Amino acid sequence: MAGEAKVNETFGPTIAEWLVKASPGKQKRLAFLRDCLGIEPHSALRYQLLHRTVAAVQEARRFGMAEAAMVVQSFSPDNRWFEDFEAFAMQFGHEVRPGVAVRHILPEGMPLTLGWASCAQP
Repeated sequence: MAGEAKVNETFGPTIAEWLVKASPGKQKRLAFLRDCLGIEPHSALRYQLLHRTVAAVQEARRFGMAEAAMVVQSFSPDNRWFEDFEAFAMQFGHEVRPGVAVRHILPEGMPLTLGWASCAQP
């Protein structure tokens, strides 16, 4: 499982912003992420969500796990940036809401759980 903890900060640049003056290496990296997840991400998605999710999948494979998960732990009282996570989950055909995980089967058959956990600030 990979986690991404947030309060008020964004998920970084969109794919379009990340690809500005993209080198061949960046193009290759995006193709790898896209192929791993089996989606054709639109340019307004946040790159960090793709990267973190693929990291979870890669680590699950590395450790011989049957499933992968990527959960955003939000400490924002108003679930700031949830709409970016929601748009990301929609790429897999899933509607999400805080506190409810969704499960998706990746192209090679590995189950992937996506979730948004709302937490009070410490």
